Amino acid sequence: MARQNVAEQFVDILARAGVRRMYGVVGDSLNPVVDAVRRNAAVDWVQVRHEEAAAFAAGAEAQITGRLAVCAGSCGPGNLHLINGLYDAHRSMAPVLALASHIPTAEIGLGFFQETHPERLFEECSHYNEMISSPEQMPRLVRTAIQHAVGRGGVSVVTLPGDIASRPAPAKAAEHALVTSRPTARPGDPEIDKLVRLIDEAERVTLFCGSGTAGAHAEVMEFAERIKSPIGHALRGKEWIQYDNKFDVGMSGLLGYGAAYEATHECELLLLLGTDFPYHAFLPDGSDVKIAQVDIRPERLGRRAQLELAVWGDVRETLRCITPRVRAKHDRRFLDRMLKKHADALEGVVGAYTRKVDKHVPIHPEYVASVLDELADDDAVFTVDTGMCNVWAARYLTPNGRRRVIGSFSHGSMANALPQAIGAQFTDRERQVVSMSGDGGFAMLMGDFLTLVQYDLPVKIVLFDNSALGMVELEMMVAGLPAYGTTNRNPDFAAVARAAGAFGVRVEKPKHLAGALKDAFRHPGPALVDVVTDPHALSIPPKIRADMVQGFALSAGKMVLDGGVGRMVQMARSNLRNLPRP
Repeated sequence: MARQNVAEQFVDILARAGVRRMYGVVGDSLNPVVDAVRRNAAVDWVQVRHEEAAAFAAGAEAQITGRLAVCAGSCGPGNLHLINGLYDAHRSMAPVLALASHIPTAEIGLGFFQETHPERLFEECSHYNEMISSPEQMPRLVRTAIQHAVGRGGVSVVTLPGDIASRPAPAKAAEHALVTSRPTARPGDPEIDKLVRLIDEAERVTLFCGSGTAGAHAEVMEFAERIKSPIGHALRGKEWIQYDNKFDVGMSGLLGYGAAYEATHECELLLLLGTDFPYHAFLPDGSDVKIAQVDIRPERLGRRAQLELAVWGDVRETLRCITPRVRAKHDRRFLDRMLKKHADALEGVVGAYTRKVDKHVPIHPEYVASVLDELADDDAVFTVDTGMCNVWAARYLTPNGRRRVIGSFSHGSMANALPQAIGAQFTDRERQVVSMSGDGGFAMLMGDFLTLVQYDLPVKIVLFDNSALGMVELEMMVAGLPAYGTTNRNPDFAAVARAAGAFGVRVEKPKHLAGALKDAFRHPGPALVDVVTDPHALSIPPKIRADMVQGFALSAGKMVLDGGVGRMVQMARSNLRNLPRP
């Protein structure tokens, strides 16, 4: 039997770690690895059109499955294209291993054709970033990279020169056990004691939840019931905490709605649970409200707000420790007042959505998102472009514990939704995957629509086509600047989809929307619904000042953007009807 080369042994280690596919673009120094994948039945090669899409796809697969996913780029420009998607995966805590192939070892440091230094370039977007310099080094280094990505949650980068990939591997590497999932961790007893004491001493407690509450829905609800606490959430916490939640008071931040802002500022104690919510101007400054934070990542404790107590631990395990110990509260006045404020706030802005919206041309994007929410499957995966699509997803997609919503919520990259949909769909071809794409983001990586066609992936793209970079226009206008450089001259994207061999339909009137979405959902392959939406649908809140703009966020003041909030109004009113009567 022929002796394995390094590339073959590398792919074998990935297969033993549970990797099922590798996303990338073939070429030069990467070719030995791609050939090893071709001959390994356990791992598939997914040929994308741009390496950035490969990294986004791997990040989405990792977020859906919770398992290690892999992407790869050839030397120099090839692996350099991975960097944006890797930043997103790393900031989303998605376990991804990136293979950066490299120029021949004898040429490194001599300005050779396509030379870069991956071990420097990827340092900031990875937990582990090392170069393989000998065949004997490879097995241990790759296993170490896997442990970092899975164990710490984020990206590992392995740089592999092409000449080393082709060399004979050392004797068969020992099959070490590998970490495949992260453990839970509870805080120490002193921190538990302090947290219980803080909660018992406060009459009004608010919970503000992020993505760290994943898997802890039942524990959060039990805890809120015991201490009669309203629950607000950040965008990344929406899918985990909003459903079946009779304590819900909405979301805070730029995309916020409801009474989350009031609930976090009018309490005595604010508990931040599993959130790295970055917009500190939406949080109390710590002078009037005591703040305690629980997070499994210690570096996140206290970097957004002044804390009374920092608790290092898993949210679910922490709540399991403290819920039986805290004194049950019976006074619901604060909770009930926040629930009423939440319902009133939602109804106060719903008018813009309800007034003749089914006849408005160009189509209101709110209407598109609302119809999409009604028609999509109960276990659909939504991938959401950064920008105004974030607004519509935050306001209109109804979580239920089975749906997933993935976006570039921490990194804030354009063009993420389409490639993330590729990764999500590869995990399960039978599950409905919907890309909520903006025309700007879609056009940026439109080449990878061809990847959907090539692999016949049944992703459904709902394109919010307003011929503008809507969020950028908002930033400019709030800053007192005229919108400039934000308009797009778009083709008929549905015609482009049909020319590529996919289903494509263009919708310009509201009455045709539901039928077009149903036809796209019934289509067995990739489909694109190009919806021409109103570029002026977003109005500026009256209390925003120019100094409130900080990059993507309007990071000060209470904010509710004009527009509807879909089924959340019904949920809020339902919660009010369930309030105990005096």
